[in-house]
Amino acid sequence: MTIHASSAPVPRVRRRPQWPVPAGLILLSLIPVLAGAARLTELTGGAAITPQNARFFASPVPVVTHIVCVTTYSLLGAFQFLPSLRGRRGWHRIAGRILAPAGLLAALSGLWMAAFYPLPPGDGPALFVLRLVFGSAMAASIVLGVVAILRRDFVRHGAWMTRGYAIGVAAGTQALVSLPWILLVGPPDEPTRAALLGSAWVINVAVAEFVIRRRAQRATRVPRSSRRKVAGLEPVRRTTA
Repeated sequence: MTIHASSAPVPRVRRRPQWPVPAGLILLSLIPVLAGAARLTELTGGAAITPQNARFFASPVPVVTHIVCVTTYSLLGAFQFLPSLRGRRGWHRIAGRILAPAGLLAALSGLWMAAFYPLPPGDGPALFVLRLVFGSAMAASIVLGVVAILRRDFVRHGAWMTRGYAIGVAAGTQALVSLPWILLVGPPDEPTRAALLGSAWVINVAVAEFVIRRRAQRATRVPRSSRRKVAGLEPVRRTTA
């Protein structure tokens, strides 16, 4: 009995576009990046000292460190969500060795500023606590991500680094959340400002957890040998059926 191969056309698997997520993250990051560039220009250009910026002129090292590290972390980190780059071990390792120290310094300098800079007008105790909580969570996430990769636990590494990045780019979300309120209502009072900025951190963490859960669901549908790819360290190669 002769078995003839099917002459039916082989369906092609449509690849998802790779750039929307990194591009969106870069656009989101541009808000704090441009604000940070303006602050650096202010500090280096001899701008007039005001009640809003006096704390930065009195102690410029923490804020300069924070701006440089956040800029590096947010922009370079966006490319870690690009599968074509993430799948290159050389790129991922080199970028990771830059991102982990930059993210940790960004978190620690942010904590320093929250703890030791005088509270600016419009801030209050609630926002102070939120900054300490989420700054500590960002630092802890990066440390746990590094520990996971040293143990070759790629799934936990991807999860913790995603959480850390989500917290690190929350400044862009905070601007998007606060702008409608400012335009429609006016400058928020202390409790409202804390609620708006806090909600942005929560939104970013919620999105990160959604992404992590989707990765976990995909991992249950692929062989164990391929789970490194699903963890976000290599792209899953699609084959035709």
